[in-house]
Amino acid sequence: MLYKHLSDVTEEEMEKLLNRTGELMDVADTVSSILKDVQEKGDDGLREYTKKFDRADIQYIEVTPEEIEEAMGLVDAELIRHLKIAAENIRNFHAAQLPEKTWFIEPSPGIKLGQMATPLASVGAYVPGGRASYPSTALMTIIPAKVAGVKSVVMCTPPGPDGKINPLTLAAAKVAGADHIYKAGGVQAIAAMAYGTETVLKVDKIVGPGNVFVTVAKMMVRDKAEIDFPAGPSEVLIIADDSADAAMLASDILAQAEHDPKSVSVLVTTSSDLAEQTNAEVKKQADAAVRKEIVDSSLENAAIIVTDTMDECIAISNDFAPEHLEIMVNDEDSVLEMIENAGSIFVGNYAPVAAGDYASGTNHVLPTAGYPKIYSGLNIHHFLKYSTIQKITKEGLGSIGDTIIALAEKEGLQAHADSVKLRLND
Repeated sequence: MLYKHLSDVTEEEMEKLLNRTGELMDVADTVSSILKDVQEKGDDGLREYTKKFDRADIQYIEVTPEEIEEAMGLVDAELIRHLKIAAENIRNFHAAQLPEKTWFIEPSPGIKLGQMATPLASVGAYVPGGRASYPSTALMTIIPAKVAGVKSVVMCTPPGPDGKINPLTLAAAKVAGADHIYKAGGVQAIAAMAYGTETVLKVDKIVGPGNVFVTVAKMMVRDKAEIDFPAGPSEVLIIADDSADAAMLASDILAQAEHDPKSVSVLVTTSSDLAEQTNAEVKKQADAAVRKEIVDSSLENAAIIVTDTMDECIAISNDFAPEHLEIMVNDEDSVLEMIENAGSIFVGNYAPVAAGDYASGTNHVLPTAGYPKIYSGLNIHHFLKYSTIQKITKEGLGSIGDTIIALAEKEGLQAHADSVKLRLND
C-alpha cells in the first residue's frame, strides 16, 4: 500500500492511481472472439462457454418457475424479509426519481413545446457471480427498470458447477420482479442479451457491473444494445480530517478490498496522526479478514495520502473521480459542495459504502475507473427515453416563419423553407 505525504508522491505513483482503465483493451481480442462465437452459435455457444468458464453443463438455459420456487424454499425466511426491506427502499428512492411523464411550456402564443418520457421495451440485467453471489445487484438492476415501466426485464447470472444459480440470487430476482432469468455469466451472457439466442431474448439495453471482461464486452456490443456505463472493479476514496475514526476508515478500506484483487481503496487526509493510525488499523484488520487472500492482493492497489489542506484532498478526489466517495470531516457540507466527480457520495461517520451497497435505497451499480467524470450511477433515467413535442398553430408558425425560411435557404434546403411558406400562404 502506498503511504506518503502528497509532496512525496511521484508522478508515476499518482498516474497509477488516476489512470485505472489501462487493462481494458488488453482483453479485447479474447472478448471479441467469445462475442462472435455466441452470436454465431446461439445457445450452443452459450453452453460451450458456460462449461469452459463456470464448469457447468446446462441443458436448459432459462430458469424454470419450479427452480425459483425451490430456491425460495431454500432461503431462510429472515433473509427473505431483509431482501424485501432493501427492495422497498430501492423502489422508493428510484420512484422519487421518476420525471413527469409529459410536460409543456408555451414560450410564445401558438407554440407549445414539451417532452414525453417513455420506458425502454426491454432491459437485460447482468448480475455477477464467481467469487461471491450478489443478490443485492439483482435488486439494484431489476427494480429501477420495473419502476420505470420496462415491460421485459431479463437477468443473466452465472450458474455454479452444479448448473444451478445461487438460491439467494434467485430469490432476489423474484422479489425484484424479473420476467426471465438465464443461467449465463461473463462475456457469453453479454453476447446472448445483445444478440439474442434461441432461448435468451435480445434486449435494448444491458445494465450491471462485472469484471474487466464483462466491462469490455458491454462496450463492444453497443451497436446492438445500449449499456449503462463501464463498471469494473470496485473502488473507494475517503476524504477525512482529524475528526474521523481510524478503525472506521480501515473497515471501509477493507470493505472495498474484499471485493476483488483489482479493487482500489484510497484515503486522503489532512491529519498525519489519523493516517498513521489508519495504516496500523488496516494491517490489523487485514490479518483477520475472512477473504484475506483477496484483501491482501487488493491492498497492493491502496493508498493513504497526507495533504496540507482540505482543498488538496478535494482536488485529488475530483481528479480520481471515485466510484464511491466517503466524506468524514467536521465541515461536511462545505466539502460536499466542492465535489465534482463521484459515482455515489457517503457523508458522515455513519454512512459507510455498505449502506448504499445493500439497503439505504440508492443504487450500487456505479461507474468506475474515472468514468464518474462523464457518467452517472444507475438511476431511473437509464431506463427511460425522452421525446420532444411541438404543438404549433398557424399564428405560432407565423411568429417564427421568417427565421425558419431565412436559415433554411441559407443552408440550401429550399424544400424546408417551402414547407413553411406553403403553410403560411394557405
